Amino acid sequence: MTHMEKINGNLILIGLMGAGKTTLGKQLAQMFECPFYDSDYEICTSSGVSIPTIFEMEGEEGFRNRETNMLKKLASRRNIVLSTGGGSVLRSENRQILRQNGTVVYLHASPETLLERTRYDSNRPLLQVANPLAKLQELYDQRDTLYRQTAHLVIESDSCHKTLKRLIQALGE
Repeated sequence: MTHMEKINGNLILIGLMGAGKTTLGKQLAQMFECPFYDSDYEICTSSGVSIPTIFEMEGEEGFRNRETNMLKKLASRRNIVLSTGGGSVLRSENRQILRQNGTVVYLHASPETLLERTRYDSNRPLLQVANPLAKLQELYDQRDTLYRQTAHLVIESDSCHKTLKRLIQALGE
């Protein structure tokens, strides 16, 4: 049995921005020798514009529609590692798509840790506010329960190395 067969076809990473989904996803895909996809990156590639531009032109609703379509497309593949956007769990349809198409891992981190990691990233439209920590706390309060309901596993995401080690142990590797 391959690594990916043990995890129900796909390994899907969820969590707030800055939790380490893309960084860990790339490492896991390399370890498991399988393709890695980042749903936000794929949305940008297919639309030809950045996420902030999509938000500006279509609003959050337009972006979320693109996100649902991309999740359907990516989750239908097999034996991939998929990093999702932080808000992907907001729609029940997305939560269902993710849970049915792989092992979903919630990379959990505190708002303070997330702020440290995202502080200088201008590609985070939801954090372009006067008080980004308050915004992250609000997002955390809004989404933590949804992440936990969607996930098969919850892993603390403090340092990349420790998180990777915990995740591998939790997957029974």
